[in-house]
Amino acid sequence: MRRALRVVGESASRGPDDDRDPEAVLAAVAGGDLDAFGRLYDGLAPLVFGVARRVVRDPSRAEEVTQEVFTEVWRQATRFDPARGSVRTWVLTIAHRRAVDTVRSSQASRAREEHVARREPLEVAGPEETVVTAAEHEGVRRCLDSLTPLQSQAVRLAYYQGFTYPQVAEMLGRPLSTVKTRMRDGLIRLRDCLEVRDGS
Repeated sequence: MRRALRVVGESASRGPDDDRDPEAVLAAVAGGDLDAFGRLYDGLAPLVFGVARRVVRDPSRAEEVTQEVFTEVWRQATRFDPARGSVRTWVLTIAHRRAVDTVRSSQASRAREEHVARREPLEVAGPEETVVTAAEHEGVRRCLDSLTPLQSQAVRLAYYQGFTYPQVAEMLGRPLSTVKTRMRDGLIRLRDCLEVRDGS
C-alpha cells in the first residue's frame, strides 16, 4: 500500500479502551476530534483500501476511493446508527458503495468515448449516478478552496498526500500546535460546507 494511505494517525494519543470501543472513537469524530479521526483512519484504512481494490482493481483509483470514503465518514459521523450494525460494517458499506459508483462512472465515461468515436446514438445506463459522483468530486474541491490558505494546505498535505502532523508543520514552517488547530478547524469547515451543499 502506498505511503499516501499512511495518514496522520501517528500523532494521535490513544486511550486504553479506544481500540476496543470504535463507537466511542466515532462519537469523538462526530464531535470534531481530529485525533480520533486519525485513529479511525489508521484502524480501518487498510480494510477500506482492500474493499476498494477488489472492486476498482487499480491501486491508484483505490487510494482515491479510500480518501473519499473517509471524507464521507468525517461528514456523516453524526448519522451513524449502532442499531444498524458496527462501525466497521458501516464504514466498509460506504467503501463498497463508493467503489461501485467509481466503476460505474468509469464505465459511463468509456461508453461516452466510444459513442463519440462511432458517432452513433448511444444510451448510457445510470447517467444520474455519473452526475452525482462528478458533483461530489467538484463539491469537495470547491469546499477545500473555501478554507483559509493554511487550513487548505494542511488538509491537502495530511489527508491527500499522507504527511504526518510534524511533517506538515515543518513543511509549512508553523508550530505543530498551530497546524493541528488549523487542520481541525479546516476539517470542521469542510464538513459544514459539504453538508450545506448536500442540502442545497
